[in-house]
Amino acid sequence: MLDIKKIEAAINQISAEKKISKENLIDIIESAIKTAYKKDYGSKDENVIVKLDLEAWKIEITVEKTVVKEVTNPSTEISFEELWEDADDFEEWDVIELDVSDNISSSSFWDSFWRIASQAARQVIIQKIWDSEKQKIYELFKDKVWEVISMKVVMIESGKVVLDYNWNQVILPKSEQVSRDNYVPDARFYVYVSEAFIDEKTGPRVILSRKDKNIVPAIIALYVPEVADSSISIDNVVRYPWVKTKVLVSTNYDEIDPAWSLIWSKWIRVKSVMEELSWEKVDIIVDNWNVKDIISKSLTPATVLKVEVSEDDSTAKVYILSEERAKAIWKNWVNINLASQLTWYNISLVEVQEKTE
Repeated sequence: MLDIKKIEAAINQISAEKKISKENLIDIIESAIKTAYKKDYGSKDENVIVKLDLEAWKIEITVEKTVVKEVTNPSTEISFEELWEDADDFEEWDVIELDVSDNISSSSFWDSFWRIASQAARQVIIQKIWDSEKQKIYELFKDKVWEVISMKVVMIESGKVVLDYNWNQVILPKSEQVSRDNYVPDARFYVYVSEAFIDEKTGPRVILSRKDKNIVPAIIALYVPEVADSSISIDNVVRYPWVKTKVLVSTNYDEIDPAWSLIWSKWIRVKSVMEELSWEKVDIIVDNWNVKDIISKSLTPATVLKVEVSEDDSTAKVYILSEERAKAIWKNWVNINLASQLTWYNISLVEVQEKTE
C-alpha cells in the first residue's frame, strides 16, 4: 500500500529544493495514481477521481459512473442490478462515485504508480526550471529593448549560439544569426535586443538578433556621439545582412556634416561600425530632401547621369552609362534593391552608350 508519510516527506523536500508548490506536486501524484489505475484496473474511458489527504494520511480513489437500466459502456455506466440493495436510492441517469481504494493492493500497481509519478514530477520540475530561467532572462532584458549589448560566445549547440551576459546564458537562435559572423567560443559580438515581452501561451520571451537592421544605427550610436546625442538623425536604414547596409542621415545643424561625422578622419568611425558587423559594407547617404539627389547617391558606387521621378506612382528612371550597370546593380541586384527600399521609389535603370550634355 502507498506510504503517505513517505509521500509527504518527498513533497516537502521537492517543494523546498525546486520552489514548486505542494499543491502542484499533489496534483502530479493524484494524476499519476489515476493514470496507473486506468492502465492496470480500468480503461481510458473511466472518470477516475483521486484525492490525496496529507493531513489525514489517507488516499481515496473513486470511479464515476452513470446509473442506467441497460449498460452499453461498462467503463462509464452501472446497472440497477449491480447496485444490489442500494438500487432503490437512485434514479436512472444519476451519477455516482464508487470507492475502489481497497481494490488496488497489488505491488504491480504501486510499481506502475511510482514510475508514472516519477516521470511526471521530472517533467514538471524541468518545466518549472525552464520557466524560471525564461523569467530571469526576461527581467534582465526587458529594460534594454532596442539596445545593443556586447556578449561573449560560450558555445555553439545544434545551430544555436549560446552567449554569456552577466554570467547568464542566453540563446542567439539560428534565424537571427548572420552567416559572415565567426561564432567561436570567447568571441565577442554586439547583439541587438529586438523584443522582450510576455506571451499569453508561452510566457516570457526575449528575442536577440544580429540580423535585425536596427542593430546598425544602435552600433553607429556607440561610435558617433552626434548620433547618440541626436544632433544627427538616422532617417532610414535598409540592409541585406552580411552583404550591405545603406543608411540615410540628416541634421538640422548647419555646422554639422552628417556624412563626415559618420565616416570621420581616415574612415575610422564607419570602419569601426563595419568591423562590428563582420565587415559588412555600409553606405552613408545624406538626406537633403532632394529626391533626385538622394536616389542618385543611393546607387553608390555607380555614377548616375540623370534621374527622372514620378511622384504619382513612386517610380524613378535612372540614366547611367552601360559600363556603370554592374556597379548600380551589384551582386544579385542587392544595390539597386536596397536603393529602392531606402528611397521608397521603384528604381529602373536606363543605359546610355555615352555621356551626353
